[in-house]
Amino acid sequence: MLDLQNRVAVVTGAGNGIGAAIARELARRGAAVVIADIDVVAADQIAAEVIAGGGRAAVAEHDVTSWDSAFALAAFVEREFGAADIVVNNAGVSRRMPLTEMSEDEWDRVLDINLKGQFLTLRALVPQMIARGYGRVVNLSSVVGKMGYPNFSHYCTSKFGVIGLTQSLAMELIPHGITVNAVCPGIVMTPLHDRIVEEMAAADGLSFDEALRRFVSNVPQGRPQQPLDVARMVAFLADEKAANMTGGSYHVDGGMVMD
Repeated sequence: MLDLQNRVAVVTGAGNGIGAAIARELARRGAAVVIADIDVVAADQIAAEVIAGGGRAAVAEHDVTSWDSAFALAAFVEREFGAADIVVNNAGVSRRMPLTEMSEDEWDRVLDINLKGQFLTLRALVPQMIARGYGRVVNLSSVVGKMGYPNFSHYCTSKFGVIGLTQSLAMELIPHGITVNAVCPGIVMTPLHDRIVEEMAAADGLSFDEALRRFVSNVPQGRPQQPLDVARMVAFLADEKAANMTGGSYHVDGGMVMD
């Protein structure tokens, strides 16, 4: 399946978890993938996997909170591949933090990475798409971009913001042949979610397995998602088959949110 042949995809936070799965899946479908991550060692490992499997990949050290880093990434893409056709804003952070314990620095950290980081990456890369009259943007939001969740107000706020960013840019970029969509994962088994479950377990005096079972009890299908589940949705939205879809936010959550 090479439906993304001759496309260039940039994936932020692609050194592990969902981002790594997205990079692998886009490469499997024929795209050249720029693995953009602040952790270059992890990014190098994913790039090596892609190349060993016959794909094309390059690594860019990228701090999503930095204007300069965003434009350095855009310049790197131009040098290596010409221009970006697909941008996947995946980089993100989260941790359990009650409002009464949250510092301003912690609030800013989460908003800067999860929301401002998407703006900066797109601010630098979308001009390449406009120049070509084509583009696919996929922003990672969350089920808690659609509903609140206690002790995660900073994370929920950032992910609600991603939906607003997605809808606004979808309308703005239609004349340029660019679609903009969001994917809203549920409980995905990654190191990030493992840390969240550990924090929940510690706060409530539970074992990791007990906390995970309670967390997953919110999923009607009764199981967590895997990174590949999310990657397949992203790959679909990046494909020509999704040319008539823009401004949407699509759940990969086992039925946690139904709207």
